[in-house]
Amino acid sequence: MITVLLDKAEFEYDIHSLVKAFYPKEEVYVSTKDKEKKEEPVHYHMDVQFAPEEIIFSWKRVEASEDNANQNGITKCVAVDYTNRKETKNSLKRTLYRLLSEYTGVELPWGNLTGIRPTKIPMALLEEGKSEEEIARYMKETYFTSDEKIKLSIEIAERELELLHKLDYEEGYSLYIGIPFCPTTCLYCSFTSYSMSAWKNRMDDYLSALEKELDYTAVKFAHKKLNSIYIGGGTPTTLNPQQLDRLIRKIKCSFDLSDLVEFTVEVGRPDSITKEKLMVLRNHDISRISINPQTMKQETLDLIGRHHTVQQTIDSFYLARELGFDNINMDLIVGLPGESLSDVADTMEVIRKLAPDNLTVHSLAIKRAARLNIQRERYQDFEIVNTADHIALTSKVAEEMGLFPYYLYRQKNMAGNFENVGYAAPGKAGVYNVLIMEEKQSIVACGAGASTKRVWVQPNPDGTHRIERAENVKDVAQYITRIDEMIERKSRLFTKE
Repeated sequence: MITVLLDKAEFEYDIHSLVKAFYPKEEVYVSTKDKEKKEEPVHYHMDVQFAPEEIIFSWKRVEASEDNANQNGITKCVAVDYTNRKETKNSLKRTLYRLLSEYTGVELPWGNLTGIRPTKIPMALLEEGKSEEEIARYMKETYFTSDEKIKLSIEIAERELELLHKLDYEEGYSLYIGIPFCPTTCLYCSFTSYSMSAWKNRMDDYLSALEKELDYTAVKFAHKKLNSIYIGGGTPTTLNPQQLDRLIRKIKCSFDLSDLVEFTVEVGRPDSITKEKLMVLRNHDISRISINPQTMKQETLDLIGRHHTVQQTIDSFYLARELGFDNINMDLIVGLPGESLSDVADTMEVIRKLAPDNLTVHSLAIKRAARLNIQRERYQDFEIVNTADHIALTSKVAEEMGLFPYYLYRQKNMAGNFENVGYAAPGKAGVYNVLIMEEKQSIVACGAGASTKRVWVQPNPDGTHRIERAENVKDVAQYITRIDEMIERKSRLFTKE
């Protein structure tokens, strides 16, 4: 465990994120009070003092002995102007990064960049008319980002801008529909999902509540242009063919789709995909889908709790192609337990032969609620490895397949402190994926656990956009019984000035 003691509540998230980035296997406890009960031995301790004109960091290693002797202590301080919170935070993060980098001998690929999606920075600067050289210099000096990641983020920001310029932010919106059921819960997953077998007799009840929320949305936004629809989960294909048809018919009957540029259905896990379900989607002229294997190593699939085979993934993909799907995404995860670089290389070769139109490469992020974290003692023998070589390998194969990077995001506790990157063939980039990352347009989200995001088009004085959210309850039974409350939450959000 690593403890960080602050003399007042300031910048806890940023401090926690940076320390965790350098020590991903340690529990990090940040507080203004001493931790009274230490369930685990403390290996390192930091004191952060917010003096009137400077911030002082004192870092030490704590020996697991009676006298708690210090070893290799280090202190750094930075002069700050507390009236400018943004620059104070940047100064704090630069200083803390230097301290931890000097102590560990490690440099992080994204430097001290935490708490913001990386492409937001170059995108904002591009919109201001800054050159690539100016943007690179700013990211290097402010965040210590590596040259490789700076180049990647600028490249993606330029592609995102080109894609987003085709949309009407002021008059447009997007729609997310959540189906929170899965055949099983994967080892690494922390998303809201419920057992398909336990809920199969109440899925129609869920759809009835969902349709009520969709009816509200269709009426409320009848004067707006619906630009993209994304049906996600969970696993939407846990719905049977009749239920899937019911849902899409409801969407097509309730909404004006004349301004729609993209309709995506995440068909998801191969063990829930059937020809009948794919035919439902094709009969409704939906051609953008996602088939998500995560890995092509059978032993890993068995370990993480995905009850399908590698061959089922391959068969599902070819079936979709035969039925006419011409825009197929596949999701992979790098850093899964026990997987080596050669395992990732083998997976990429299978993907190369399939030749999907989109490929999303995720770096494993171990969330607090995931079984891989809750039961970590059970899986401690399985090494989790994600290096620059892994990322370079996936990028190289994607490029050789004719896929270019078009969106990027990062999460807390990512293996190797890397990123998630979406690659696409020309003309196949996912509009919704960019919108959810860059927060340029309001996204109305329906379903249990869904989060609606309202984006005010007119910018704040500092150039940022006001964003507020309305959350739906995660529990399916509660969602069904409290659907009127979920609708009221949306109503309040969208009547605000």
